[in-house]
Order: sequence, then C-alpha cells, then structure tokens
Amino acid sequence: MSISKSFSPVKVILLFLSMAVLCSLPFVVSSFILRIATGIMMWIGLALSWNMLGGYMGYISFGHGASFGVGAYIAGMLMTQLHLPFFGALAIAGILTYVFAALVGYPTLRLSGSYFAIGTWAFAEMMRQLVLVLEITGGPEGLRLPPMLNDNFFYFVMLGLALLVFLVAFLFFEHSDFGLKVKAVREEETAARTLGLHTTWVKNQVFAISSMFAGIIGGAFAYWITFIHPDSVLGPLIADQMVIMVLLGGIGTLFGPVLGAIVLYVGNQYMLVMWGQSSAYLIILGLAICLVILFLPEGLMSIPRILGGSRNGIFTRLLSRSKKSNI
Repeated sequence: MSISKSFSPVKVILLFLSMAVLCSLPFVVSSFILRIATGIMMWIGLALSWNMLGGYMGYISFGHGASFGVGAYIAGMLMTQLHLPFFGALAIAGILTYVFAALVGYPTLRLSGSYFAIGTWAFAEMMRQLVLVLEITGGPEGLRLPPMLNDNFFYFVMLGLALLVFLVAFLFFEHSDFGLKVKAVREEETAARTLGLHTTWVKNQVFAISSMFAGIIGGAFAYWITFIHPDSVLGPLIADQMVIMVLLGGIGTLFGPVLGAIVLYVGNQYMLVMWGQSSAYLIILGLAICLVILFLPEGLMSIPRILGGSRNGIFTRLLSRSKKSNI
C-alpha cells in the first residue's frame, strides 16, 4: 500500500486537528499538566524506538535503556565540559549513540531469543557500573547540567522528537522496502538470507537506528531534569517500561506503542499523585500485564478488531480458549 493511499481526507483533517491541539496545549494547561504531557511525549518516542527493534524485527531487548543513558551522559558532558549549545550536543549525542550501538550490535546480534534479551540486559548493567566509577561522568555523585527553566521549550522538544520517531517508523518501517526486509528477518531469518538478503546489515541498522533515537531522547531528558545519575538514566526500569508499553499497546504496530505509552505513563502519574511512592504501582502494573497477555495478546490495539469482528467477538474468543484448554 502506497503512502498516498494511507491518508483519506478524514485522516488528514484529524491529523491537522491533532497537531493544532498538541501545539496549543502549553498555552491552555497548567505547568503540572504540561510536565505530564512532556513526559508522555518522551515515553511515546522511547516506546516507538524500542518497537523498531522488538516489534518490527522481533528482537526483544532489555538493554535499550543503555542507549538512553549513553545519550544523556554524552549530551550532558558536552554541555558542561565543552560548553556546547543544547541542540549541537543533542545531535552529537545521537551520532555517537548510533556508532556505539552499531559496534555493540555487531557481536550481540549474533545471539537470538532469550540469549539476546539476557545479553542486552547484562550489557546495560555493565554500562551502569562503568559510569558509576568514571570520574568524567561524575561517578556516583552524578552530573549536573545548566538549568533551563522553560517548560514550553522542553514540551516542544519532546513533541518534535516523538513526531520524528513516529515519522521514521511510518516511512521506513511501514512503507518502504527496508521495512519489508526487517519484517522478513523477523518472520524467517534463514529464508531471508537464502534469498540474498544481508540480514546482518539489516539487523545492525535497526539496532543502531532505534538506539540512536533513544540516545537523542536521553540527551533531551538530561537537559530537562538538569541532574542525571547512573540509577536514573541507566537503571533497568527504563528499558522495562519501554517493553511493557509496547506489549501493552500492541507490539509491531505503529500506534500500539503510542497508546501503551499514554496509558502506562498517565496511570503511573495518577498513582503517584494518589498514593505517593508506593509499591502498589508495580503490583497493579504486573496484574494489568498478566490480563493483557492472557486476553489481549496483541495489545490494546486489538480491542476494536475483537469487538467489531462479531457481535459476541470477545465472548467467542474466550469460549474457544476454554475449549482448547480442555482438550
């Protein structure tokens, strides 16, 4: 399907209305709501970047947070030690994260399945420990960036980055030959290699591109909060939330990570406001993921299709599952 056929007049109108609402948001909401909206945009970009690797190519990574942290520290050190402007530091952070991921991905992507997932998790933990002992990064004391007290600025930065990652996913993973090659690797890598596809190059490019966007967003996050620590930008919870957001919304889809990021982040912030720093969030999150995996394995994006498939679509599916379990 061509790109032009993907846009009907109704979709174009809805797109412009959505952009108008998003661009006018900073001028009509409170500072508290604006910070939540900024966080939503950040996590949408991160979920979309992880979906390039985990959804379109099928390589489940628990080390994507390492790219986020590397980008944050590179941008932070360039701004504090070399006094580069923010956007210049952000661009360099993205390029260096791309190169860094390409070098790491070459040996790591020789693994697959659970071995790849464990390997990326171990690498992310290694990076966290390394940053903790390096003096140039501030070690356990962290790194403080020059403050920028402008909520509107950071909202538009995160909005622009989220739109950029969404556009790249739409153009290169949904409507291009490159996207078809990536999906061929996901479906049957051996067959794709037999047909002449350079699977190693494809996998490395996806790994590096997805990591690059995570690094750029990490650099923007570092400037936003002005202080970073290995536990805050290289902790395992960052990558875990990316994975959960994509699984919750719908892995391998374009809008699934967007929906998953909104639902999870808003739910998290609501629980923080209501209960403070409580472990109840993790309990409810775990329960929600179990329910989604059991009854909506394709994520929240599958709800309209299930309900619209037949009058009793969801009940038919539940009945068929129960019959299979009794066989």
